[in-house]
Amino acid sequence: MPLPAHHRRTLVVLLVGTCLLLSGCGLESSATPADDEPTTLGFVNGGSTEFHTCLQESIENTAKSNFAKLVTVNSRQDAARELANIQDMIARHVDAIILQTVNTTALKSDIAKAGSAHIPIFLTSVSADPSDILGAVVVDLKAVGKLDADWIEDAAAGREVQVGVIAGAPGAASDLLVGGFTRGLPANAKVVANQPAMFVAAKAKTVAASMIKAHPDLDYAFVANEEMAFAARKALDAAGGKKVKIVTVNGTDEALAALKDGRFAATVSNSAKDTGELAVTNTISLLRKEKVEKIATTPARLITRTNADTAPLYCPSDGS
Repeated sequence: MPLPAHHRRTLVVLLVGTCLLLSGCGLESSATPADDEPTTLGFVNGGSTEFHTCLQESIENTAKSNFAKLVTVNSRQDAARELANIQDMIARHVDAIILQTVNTTALKSDIAKAGSAHIPIFLTSVSADPSDILGAVVVDLKAVGKLDADWIEDAAAGREVQVGVIAGAPGAASDLLVGGFTRGLPANAKVVANQPAMFVAAKAKTVAASMIKAHPDLDYAFVANEEMAFAARKALDAAGGKKVKIVTVNGTDEALAALKDGRFAATVSNSAKDTGELAVTNTISLLRKEKVEKIATTPARLITRTNADTAPLYCPSDGS
């Protein structure tokens, strides 16, 4: 069944720092569905943050609109559970597996396991050796981090400023994001603290409270997602850090409101809705040997108070 025209966008291939170098044999799909049979996709989600929830909703909606069957499971940030979920999808004989991986260690085992069963994997958020996977839709996390760094450079206007970093969980996604941010900062912006909060709001609140106590002259805080940023904002305000400007990542509706009322200074939109749509439509096209970019990129855009009203939709709206 042909895909709707509005989904058949061609994106520039971008295999920068998000590409993971993994070993293993090449993966060619032996599960190309016949034109008169519905495609069966398995989606292995990695967690339950707002990103994961919106990504799954987008994948479910897009699969339905393309008359594909969908089976979903959640690894809940557990690498062992992720591999078990891959094995479950193999047992269900899905045509392809869409995977939002927990970490790079899990991903390597997943690709090997699916490859031995001749079931292709399509990745979301990160990529791998293109010969090992069906395809991917990636977020250029280094570029996302740099956009926030560029905003601080403009805002600081050459002044000597102090910057704190509240990272996510150690591993590919957070490391790439934070690395892009810190390397993008100008010489006049000094990182005085850099601590992980595991993408958990309660931990981010504790880290932020400790950070402002140790660095009362802190000017800016980079927080690796908006859920943590809201918690950090509360902690900073309670500890006398109301002047600290927060830059963060995602572009949710709640964050756009926070930009407008001044709780956040900037965020970077990388729509979970767009990622999910591309994952499903590109997976189906690649299974059918149709021409589509093997490694696509979710667009990223700096959002501030001035352009918040034109930000892309982060999560599918009801009925979409």
